[in-house]
Amino acid sequence: MSWTTEIISRIAAIGLALVSCSAASDTSRGDAETPSADLQPISEIIAGMTLEEKLAQITCIWMDKTKILDENGDFSPSNMKAAFPHGAGCIARPQDTIGLEGPTERKDVNDSTVIRRLSARTPGETVALTNAIQKWMIEETRLGIPTLFHEEGLHGFQGRYATSFPQAIALASTFDPDLIERIYGVVAREIRVRGVHHVLSPVVDVALDPRWGRIEETFGEDPYLVSRMGVAAVRGFQGADHDGVIADDKVLTTLKHMTGHGQPESGINVAPAQLPERVLREVFFPPFEAAVKEAGAASVMASYNEIDGVPSHANDWLLNDVLRGEWGFDGVVIADYFAINELQRRHRIVETLAEAGGLALTSGVDMELPDGVAFYALRSLIDAGALDMARVDQAVERVLRMKRRGGVMTDPFADASEADALTGKAEARALALKAAHKAAVLVKNDDKTLPLDPSRLKRIAVIGPNSDITVLGGYSDEPRQTISLLDGLNAAIGDTLEIAHAKGVALTDNRSWWDDAVALADPDDNQKLIEAAVATARGADMIILAVGGDESTSREAWSETHLGDRDDITLIGEQRALIEALAETNIPMIGVIISGRPLALTDVEDHFSAILYAWLLGQETGAALSDLLLGRVSPSGKMPVSIPRSVGQIPAFYYHKPTARRGYAFTDTSPLYAFGYGLSYSSFDISAPTLAQPVITADGETSVSVTVTNTGAVTADEIVQLYIRDEVASVTRPVKALKGFQRVTLAPGESRDVSFPITPQSLEFYNRDMERVVEPGAFKIMVGASSQSHKSATLRVQ
Repeated sequence: MSWTTEIISRIAAIGLALVSCSAASDTSRGDAETPSADLQPISEIIAGMTLEEKLAQITCIWMDKTKILDENGDFSPSNMKAAFPHGAGCIARPQDTIGLEGPTERKDVNDSTVIRRLSARTPGETVALTNAIQKWMIEETRLGIPTLFHEEGLHGFQGRYATSFPQAIALASTFDPDLIERIYGVVAREIRVRGVHHVLSPVVDVALDPRWGRIEETFGEDPYLVSRMGVAAVRGFQGADHDGVIADDKVLTTLKHMTGHGQPESGINVAPAQLPERVLREVFFPPFEAAVKEAGAASVMASYNEIDGVPSHANDWLLNDVLRGEWGFDGVVIADYFAINELQRRHRIVETLAEAGGLALTSGVDMELPDGVAFYALRSLIDAGALDMARVDQAVERVLRMKRRGGVMTDPFADASEADALTGKAEARALALKAAHKAAVLVKNDDKTLPLDPSRLKRIAVIGPNSDITVLGGYSDEPRQTISLLDGLNAAIGDTLEIAHAKGVALTDNRSWWDDAVALADPDDNQKLIEAAVATARGADMIILAVGGDESTSREAWSETHLGDRDDITLIGEQRALIEALAETNIPMIGVIISGRPLALTDVEDHFSAILYAWLLGQETGAALSDLLLGRVSPSGKMPVSIPRSVGQIPAFYYHKPTARRGYAFTDTSPLYAFGYGLSYSSFDISAPTLAQPVITADGETSVSVTVTNTGAVTADEIVQLYIRDEVASVTRPVKALKGFQRVTLAPGESRDVSFPITPQSLEFYNRDMERVVEPGAFKIMVGASSQSHKSATLRVQ
């Protein structure tokens, strides 16, 4: 039999998991079998562990991967034994080859670690590595505890050939939690088949600043929407536990990043979040709380930023009092990459690395990522009696429980042929296309420019920096296939009419999301491209212009040399000049916006007859866009953020307080495109809402119903949205807040009744004593198609 089968059989024979745990003083694997560690109480396992073994379980390996591999990138048992004789609690991103091909930069720049990403392993290569490491962990460490591998899965597994779904901000535009759950179920499967049990996803930060490059990683600006999408993502990843263990096609999740990460000062990543407790509780906490309580998220990642002078990795109130105490979270809190180091080097709230590790541990962080640096330094504190060993034991206990829950002990190995067969398969590709169909938002369609009728066109000019490429967004790798807008249109109608193409402008010199230095394209070179594009467009019946950004214009700024935040949210480079030059041809123009961040199109919108805001639609971008532009599918996405008219409007979120948005002297305070807004190729009527009970008690419930009718000529989806406003309260309340939504598909002339429950949770808020209450009085119940289009009824609470 193969060594994999042999090891699995051996594990099963001794009780389905951790190999025997002999005396703590014995550093060899003794022959005498004790009760299986997987069946032992974890407290007994910990009692038999040495300090070195404990620290190994709460630390990780990533940059130090070069210490455990040989020159070919294969696992080296001898190197592993020399560098990490007690194993490791986790190993980061086994699919990547960080540090193996060419020089990898690891240098300090303004107290920051800079990393240059290299190539990635195929499914089979990844399995070979994870299996070899697990075999060594089980056979060669005294305790025989398998490691916990983790990977990234923001909008698909960040691995070679994995399915790339629409970016998170685009998935939020679907307003479809059932679809989100299915998508992350596929992502989980593609991760697990490589022998990985843990994913650093989903991001449930509420994002309130479009200057912030990481806004593309989020589910938008609304706490309720982010909560529903976050819960769906966790359920997709983890499924339901069976006998305390997730299924063998699921992975454990990590909620990112707790908290306040989505409204950094000046829109700059990791900057302080100037947020009072009330805003934290009403805006930023709800998605985390919902994912913990409703979906049982396995782990939570603390955020880089500080709140009121306290970094999250050192925030005992945040991680212990709120997360564990108030919400009952019993999983693992993991550190963001290098964040514990930054308590010393960037935040400067401790003097030594050991103090940073001790502070993080006592504040509630259980596992250090990506490498064990600060936690290994804890030895000095323990030896000096400055750190209670009980703190270490507590973290080890949580990590071991997480491994049991993830099936790491009972199912540590993977099959290379299965990994290859289940990665990027046709079923996943079809789901990626469906998601892209639902994610795009039609924000303008004058005179029914869309959908296009190819029979009435002879020549189309497809132009723009994003016309012939597929922009996937951050935390992506190389899927099995990608389809650009140009590819999609050529495949759909290229044999029936002429499709001309020109680049129009270049955006940057970026080659990869991982590249540090990025420069804007040369304006003089772009002027020549603009002239060529105008020449290409002449004689066309229609221009389809794909503009926006690429992976370098909106991304995670993880260091001073790898930036992605902006002080402006207009189109970058010479794109505006391209639009204006093409507009002078007087050829009707359709704008396709491919961008990871909201863009203020105020100064160019009038040049377009129609605008399809595509966000980043994943590997099937071109197929989805051609279907949408040709009317094979009706657009149905809704804006998950408010898009400002200019950077000066920030913040522009819709649930502002009554005294906000009074007005500017010479411009409008309303957003260019409102939260929840999106057009269709059909039209809908939503009736006035009817309350089942117009008067309830503070602990009572009721429901609100409307009738939705498709008054247009095509089958299409409408997303019905419920907003509530507390008319008079003891503290100021938002002008409205989303409390429900439902996507419905209707044929022409078809009607359907849609009902939303209204519970105490729909009406409650935090009073002056920070207590959740429902106060008596009137509540405005608003139901409609967006945050700015609705009809209302009045609910009274006695």
